[in-house]
Amino acid sequence: MASENHHSSHGLLVSFGEMLIDFVPTVSGVSLADAPAFLKAPGGAPANVAIAVSRLGGHSAFVGKLGDDEFGHMLANILKQNGVNNDGVLFDKSARTALAFVTLRSDGEREFMFYRNPSADMLLTPSELNLELIRKAKIFHYGSISLIVEPCRSAHIRAMEVAKEAGALLSYDPNLRLPLWPSAEEAREKILSIWERADIIKVSDNEVEFLTGCETLNDDAIMSLWHPGLKLLLVTLGEKGCKYYTKDFKGTVDPFKVNTVDTTGAGDAFIGSLLSKLVDNQSVIEDEGRLREVLKFANACGAITTAKKGAIPALPTEEEALKLLRGE
Repeated sequence: MASENHHSSHGLLVSFGEMLIDFVPTVSGVSLADAPAFLKAPGGAPANVAIAVSRLGGHSAFVGKLGDDEFGHMLANILKQNGVNNDGVLFDKSARTALAFVTLRSDGEREFMFYRNPSADMLLTPSELNLELIRKAKIFHYGSISLIVEPCRSAHIRAMEVAKEAGALLSYDPNLRLPLWPSAEEAREKILSIWERADIIKVSDNEVEFLTGCETLNDDAIMSLWHPGLKLLLVTLGEKGCKYYTKDFKGTVDPFKVNTVDTTGAGDAFIGSLLSKLVDNQSVIEDEGRLREVLKFANACGAITTAKKGAIPALPTEEEALKLLRGE
């Protein structure tokens, strides 16, 4: 695709999983039943991460399945318009693109109601994977929603294996959405079933509590999630910044204060911007000073995303992030 030539000097990030449409009420702080109208907001964490990387000048691709419907083709076009390679995107004739109705509570936090019975993303099979594209990944990024049901689960595991064999760094953001799982127990078990394979893991404070059962977020609780092959464990603390752990050091990076309108996409902007800085400089993980700089940049990208409604429109450019870093 000609439009991507300007990215080709950068290593490729391939993001795997779901892309969907969030329907967001035009009014914040009301229940779904009381919402007068909804706006279409394209999203899905793995797709957001791919777009976050591309918007920062990086090179990214998305692998997943959409419905062969108006919404599916709209989403594929959004990837293309944002400079994301969509050679790994498929369309399913028999299933719809996933939808989620999201209510923004008055504090900017969200509640979800999903339409996925089954949606196209769940029907991706291992034989449909674009392995040539996946083998080109320097970083292969994924969540856990693609682990919930077959055949997508097998496709997810196969894609991870192929990326790892080809030398990619594996990046995992579980992105817990409890309403999508049959039970909390199964969510915990499946999310942890691929834990040991990841090189980089990003979890939120809530996810640490869910996965460990510890209600206080201390280093012991967090370090119980460490595994011997892990290179970097990140815990995002919302408006309190983030914590980082490597085998040699650990610390906290302060947040940026912004006027939060909508938290959608903030975690995706955070991990996407971090990965965009690691893809060509993986040694940053071993240098605490450089890692802290990159995490400050990632915090800035996450903060900017919360200051606007929706995920994709709110994802920042490099210049916007640098402006916040400079305090402008």
